[in-house]
Amino acid sequence: MPLRSATRQLSFELLGEGGLAAADDADDDLSPRSLPDTTSDGQRRRRRRSKRKRGLRSPPIEEEKEGTPRRGGVVGVSDLVSVSVVERESSDAERSAASCVTYVGVGVELRQRSVSGSGRVVSREDATSSCGSSARESAAAAAAVPEAAPAAWRPEANGGGKKLEKEDSLDWERYMKENGNVLGEVERLDNSPFRYFLGELYGGNSLRGTISAGNDKKRQRVYNTMFHVPWRCERLIVAGFFVCLDSFLSLLTIMPARIAITVWRVLKTRQFLRPNAADLSDYGCFVVLALGVASLQMIDISLIYHVIRGQGTIKLYVVYNVLEIFDKLCQSFGEDVLQVLFNSAEGLSTCSTDNATFELMRFILDEAIAVLAFVVHSFVLLAQAITLSTCIIAHNNALLALLVSNNFAEIKSNVFKRVSKENLHNLVYYDIIERFHITSFLLFVLAQNILEAEGPWFDSFLINASLVFMCEVLIDAIKHSFLAKFNEIKPVAYSEFLEDLCKQILNDKTDDRQKDLTFIPLAPACVVIRVLTPVYATLLPAGPFIWRVFWILLWSVLTYFMLAVFKILVGLVLRCLATWYVNLRLKNKQHVD
Repeated sequence: MPLRSATRQLSFELLGEGGLAAADDADDDLSPRSLPDTTSDGQRRRRRRSKRKRGLRSPPIEEEKEGTPRRGGVVGVSDLVSVSVVERESSDAERSAASCVTYVGVGVELRQRSVSGSGRVVSREDATSSCGSSARESAAAAAAVPEAAPAAWRPEANGGGKKLEKEDSLDWERYMKENGNVLGEVERLDNSPFRYFLGELYGGNSLRGTISAGNDKKRQRVYNTMFHVPWRCERLIVAGFFVCLDSFLSLLTIMPARIAITVWRVLKTRQFLRPNAADLSDYGCFVVLALGVASLQMIDISLIYHVIRGQGTIKLYVVYNVLEIFDKLCQSFGEDVLQVLFNSAEGLSTCSTDNATFELMRFILDEAIAVLAFVVHSFVLLAQAITLSTCIIAHNNALLALLVSNNFAEIKSNVFKRVSKENLHNLVYYDIIERFHITSFLLFVLAQNILEAEGPWFDSFLINASLVFMCEVLIDAIKHSFLAKFNEIKPVAYSEFLEDLCKQILNDKTDDRQKDLTFIPLAPACVVIRVLTPVYATLLPAGPFIWRVFWILLWSVLTYFMLAVFKILVGLVLRCLATWYVNLRLKNKQHVD
């Protein structure tokens, strides 16, 4: 491309600076360098030439297309290609040498006229003598450039006009084929599928090349996700479940015993003393439990069951998820309400006589709020238990849909969030309480099957209960494994959580009360008592009222002793295991130090 542009620029310089003379007078012109202009003939020629220039205007030069015949047999400028062009440099000698160019045609000779600065036209013959050594330098440069060989004229197929062959230096396709990487592009590979496959087989990318090689730290991270975190998390949840069970049994055994002892002391001494804070707290919890059970007794479970089962717009798993959200809200609010109630009990037990009325009114108000809060919570848990029972009894895979929706929504809402170690601690405690609530729901389903099921039902109940527990264990393991992985929490954190729980079992109080497992068994106790009451009613024999009261007292005492024995066993085992684990952790810390 640079050769073509240089040729066109040179031609226009030669033809356009001083104007073009007529072609028929080209032979009579003389070079200003070879002949002086002092003669009269030379003056007359100059006058004649100037008159022609004033009277005649040279037509504009138009480039004609290839193959177009010329008028008068004259070949146009665009149909010619230079044989050799010396690249013009910055010096004057090279620019003067570049003006001496020879054009060759087949049967046609074009005389190139060089216009001097004074308007004279220099013919080809005179240019040969005037250029001198410049022509010889041009010939030497032409011999040194093999690409600028003379182009041959080829006649057209119809015999008219001449066509110029394509210059090798102007052949862009050939040039790009020889210099494929001239623009810095990557050379194209062979497009053969077989060669491509062989190239990928022996030297292509592989999965090993896209992933960096692991080390012992990565291996330990994989083992933590698959084995260590699930094992330690499940161990913590099981220990917390028995802590909740111990608190539940304490509510049903220890609290009634304390109240019975207080009443017996008052009846024995016939003196009413101001109760302490612990006694007032027990009275408040007993009132909440009694009113909660009485409120649930007035609820028709079969009516709620048919209402939930007949829902067409809202599916069962949606109802269960909504009730689970309300359960967590009631847990948080119930903890605050119970703390306020215990604070009021402490204020009432230590107040002076003047402030006794105010403290008593505040205690009664806090007690009413606690009753309302825990009655609502009990109703939420009962509705949740009825929903789970409906899913288990249904034959349209409603239980499977419930488990899939609930558990994977739990994973989605927890796993992909940034949590700290303290938040993970609280999340484990929520999972422990949820595990205990699911156990109370399955106890409700068992009681309903005892009362209403027909035919063999126990095997199907065991299968469904096992499915629910297995899904819960699996989802908790997956959730905590990836929470620990994404937040870079080591499995030893769950051991620390278990150590804090063991210290809570041993009543080894710490300054940070946030590390304690806070479980309020009032609402689950109301649900369990409401569910088991009809089962005990079926065991009562028919007879007079006194006889029925006797059997009620007998079953109550037997149940209490059974629960008391169970409470003693659970409490002693928990204390033994807690002591062992705390000592083990202490030895490990000393060994590490």
